[in-house]
Amino acid sequence: MATYKALREQLALLTQKAEAARALELQGVISEIRVKVMEYGLTEKDLFPRKRGRPVNAAKPAAAPKYQDPKTGRTWSGHGRIPDWIKGKDRDRFLING
Repeated sequence: MATYKALREQLALLTQKAEAARALELQGVISEIRVKVMEYGLTEKDLFPRKRGRPVNAAKPAAAPKYQDPKTGRTWSGHGRIPDWIKGKDRDRFLING
């Protein structure tokens, strides 16, 4: 059975070989892609279309409140930090009906 040290040395050697093989193949792959892009007149939008849904930098809509403090009227959605007014208490008492 191989030792941990021997296996780590093998891993390092294989990693170096894999990176060398990638470097050798990379230029050929890039050249092939460039030929296809020119041949078919592809654009960046053809290759990387915008994903559907909300934009990446758009804020998420706020969650609807699920709990309410009857004394102060403050609400909590049930997500995030637990407010002091509900902490350690039965949450069913604070559920918003409807």
